[in-house]
Amino acid sequence: MHFEMIITVDGPAAAGKGTLSQKLADKYGLAYFDTGMVYRAVGLMMLKQSLDLNDADLAKKMAEQLTFAKMMELSLDKEFRSSVGGQAASIVSSYSSVRSQLLDMQRNFAKNPTFADGTPANGVIYDGRDTGTVICPHANIKFFITASSEVRAKRRYDEFVQKGMNVQLDDVLKDVKARDERDANRKDAPMKPADDAIILDTSDLSIEEVFQKAVAFIEEKLK
Repeated sequence: MHFEMIITVDGPAAAGKGTLSQKLADKYGLAYFDTGMVYRAVGLMMLKQSLDLNDADLAKKMAEQLTFAKMMELSLDKEFRSSVGGQAASIVSSYSSVRSQLLDMQRNFAKNPTFADGTPANGVIYDGRDTGTVICPHANIKFFITASSEVRAKRRYDEFVQKGMNVQLDDVLKDVKARDERDANRKDAPMKPADDAIILDTSDLSIEEVFQKAVAFIEEKLK
């Protein structure tokens, strides 16, 4: 199947966006761009240099220095996907100066999507929080994936435990709720479904059930 396709998958942390996006990218031969990586990269750059995450000007300077190659290098760091890295990403992504600095980098990917090895792709799946509303409002198909904060906290907690990290479920739930509040109250780009997004609540669904629902919608759209 050959088609030029842009699909956006938005929603809060641990709702299942990443897993769904990867499965859809594999099925349809699309490039995959996890837009949260740019903020994790900036946050981690600041942490590594012991810079104050609450300093928006410093965060903007770090964003100006970020390249795609640097982001991929930082993604190999053990703190990149940790709760510390996630918190740092959420803080720096709340600054409009950082967001505007990184916006072009994210938008331009849709014009020339490539796989990790540099070969061209037939389209892209964006995974993030405002990809359907801000980064690619012209996307062909938009999904908004959600789940209750308790379900998402338990998923994130299980991930951390599997990695051998010592965390408390209550602390993870507090982090999830604090992050949701920050994301929902950003002035320039609050996290919300696009008007034309398909909303999928994954609280009581397996990843396979979510995947099948998404595929059914895409197939209908392609007819």
